[in-house]
Amino acid sequence: MLIIPAIDLRGGKCVRLIQGKADAETIFSDDPVTMAKNWESKGAQFLHVVDLDGAFEGKPKNLEIIKQIADAIEIPIEMGGGIRDQKTIETVFKAGVYRVILGTSALKDPAFAGAMCEKYGGRIAVGIDARDGLVAIHGWTELEKKKAIEFATEMEKAGVRTIIYTDIKRDGMLTGPNIEALRKMAQVLQSAELIASGGVSSIEDIKSLKTLESLGVTGVIIGKALYTGNINLEEAISV
Repeated sequence: MLIIPAIDLRGGKCVRLIQGKADAETIFSDDPVTMAKNWESKGAQFLHVVDLDGAFEGKPKNLEIIKQIADAIEIPIEMGGGIRDQKTIETVFKAGVYRVILGTSALKDPAFAGAMCEKYGGRIAVGIDARDGLVAIHGWTELEKKKAIEFATEMEKAGVRTIIYTDIKRDGMLTGPNIEALRKMAQVLQSAELIASGGVSSIEDIKSLKTLESLGVTGVIIGKALYTGNINLEEAISV
């Protein structure tokens, strides 16, 4: 199971939001490139980058900084936030990103997600962000009537190999991940890998998530807990 540090970009800075709310922001660094190098130096094998401005506005806004991050580190980057068409996907790949995360575009047009998976294979992931089991889109500002588990099975059938599941209510709250929701989603997926996100706050949470590894949970994204010092990255990796 991979421990994947998160860098959330807003206005060129490394920030964290609480439950995705734009007005609940903490700035952790003015230098995201140095932060990325720091996580790599501590043993991270993969980096999760979110363009929050892009998620809210519908197109990436921090690509120049993301390119600088990609140029500065050796480990692969996955990136989401405002990626809604193939041209943008190709632009993001050219910036040095290894894996693109589709969210709103995959929900609105499952055939598009399937076509992109057919073209780019494992370099496409789908982010499923849920509140009370229902999918949220457009930077988590709109709640759909579709259930997260139903959406996950649709995406797997479309050819998606990696699904990133975020429990919005727990994101940035340091209250622990939604283990039961993750377990249920992992159990319905046949072949797609599942990456957990939201609420991870302690080494004990990592140990709990590790019990789901045999079900196909292959990674966990950690944001706030790394920045506050609640979790030491090297210790988490060793666990």
